[in-house]
Amino acid sequence: MHWTEQVLMTFAVLGLLCAAIWILRRKGYARIHMSAGRGGRKRSLEAVERLPLTPQHSLHLVRVAGRLILVGVSPAGCNLLQTTGLDLSDGSNRAGGEPV
Repeated sequence: MHWTEQVLMTFAVLGLLCAAIWILRRKGYARIHMSAGRGGRKRSLEAVERLPLTPQHSLHLVRVAGRLILVGVSPAGCNLLQTTGLDLSDGSNRAGGEPV
């Protein structure tokens, strides 16, 4: 096999891979997470932890704009269980939890 054929086959395989990723992203099956570099914006919503209770019930700890929120998830919907009085964005430790 000549070296030009090998190079062309390599580009063909890479092209097929890029096309497959593009199709999967458009259909919602694949996500590409790019890490935020030095001037990247800070995320305001982050899933901190998930605790499955049953196959259909779970607790989710979510950070929203520096505050922690505990959410209960069930087949009936989502319920806000508790929010913290901590504003973690400025590093201070203020009051404890505020039950909802």
